[in-house]
Amino acid sequence: MVLDALNWKILKCLQQNARQSNAEIGRQVGISSPAVSERIKKMEDAGIILGYKTVVSPLDMGYQLKAIITLRAFIGKLKPFLEKVKTYDEVLNCYRITGNENIVMEVVLKNQKHLETFIDQLIIYGETKTQIVLSHVTRFKEIKPLK
Repeated sequence: MVLDALNWKILKCLQQNARQSNAEIGRQVGISSPAVSERIKKMEDAGIILGYKTVVSPLDMGYQLKAIITLRAFIGKLKPFLEKVKTYDEVLNCYRITGNENIVMEVVLKNQKHLETFIDQLIIYGETKTQIVLSHVTRFKEIKPLK
């Protein structure tokens, strides 16, 4: 599917606030609500729009720490880890990467003891490095058209 300027405007609206009505998006981009709905449906069907979700504050849910943990898997442990990581509630995002480490995870934890316990679960799969997140510099930036 080729995205025209109107589709990009609709995507911009959705990325800023996915809960706004199709009528509101239509007012912003200059088309009718049914036309917005049709375009959104086509982008969903094409796999451009992957879904909608609620963003929850980990701090307000009782998680005091957010960390980035990298893992350098031991020989033969990467595939088992790739299955196991899906079961960890602490892991918000997990990426398989190139370089010295194989994995980067974004995790939320209750406290330092929880961090220690979580790392203890990881070390059977490989060597870990942990960085504590102090604050977000940028978050959920919108995807814009390629130039």
